[in-house]
Amino acid sequence: MTDSTEFWDKIARRYAARPIGDTHAYDTTLARTRAHLAPTDQVLELGCGTGTTALRLGADVGHLTATDLSGEMIAIAQEKLAVDPRDNIDFRRADVFNAAFEVGQFDAILAYNFLHLLVDMTPTLARVHRLLGPGGVFVSKTICLGRKAWHFRALIAVLRVLGKAPPGIEFLDPDDVQAALRAAGFEILETADYPARPRAHFIVARKM
Repeated sequence: MTDSTEFWDKIARRYAARPIGDTHAYDTTLARTRAHLAPTDQVLELGCGTGTTALRLGADVGHLTATDLSGEMIAIAQEKLAVDPRDNIDFRRADVFNAAFEVGQFDAILAYNFLHLLVDMTPTLARVHRLLGPGGVFVSKTICLGRKAWHFRALIAVLRVLGKAPPGIEFLDPDDVQAALRAAGFEILETADYPARPRAHFIVARKM
């Protein structure tokens, strides 16, 4: 178990009880995501947390496999699914490198508030590209605090000592994420910020 996984396991119940901070930004994110999904799509979500987004989007696709490395997060997601059963949603403890996923298996892959938690997103984006079928889309929303956000660095360092922030947070600009996607073989279709402060950069990218 990594330090990051241990952190998310520890806070899972508190995280699940916390209300969505910006409902307008969240609803807009879902609406723009739906615009790129089809009723027959096979979808993979990375870093699904407690499953709220998967349950909201499940009715719009053929099948949604929602994954997270935190066993506690997945346990809560499965509890939610038991209350509101959906035949086309599957929660599992896994990451994008799970051997059960096949090349070209998915029409869309989703990753919300996820890429900034990776020390190096390059291997993950390469794997996402391989798992998508021809013309498949990768929809992401990434916290972009900026490489020069020294005040955020100091704040997060304090929160990490208090056990309220995960071990690794990358300080990215939107250009960093877009450049990494292009380098991985994607074409950028749509970008926006939901919300603008703190900046959560939404990107829809298509496999080339």
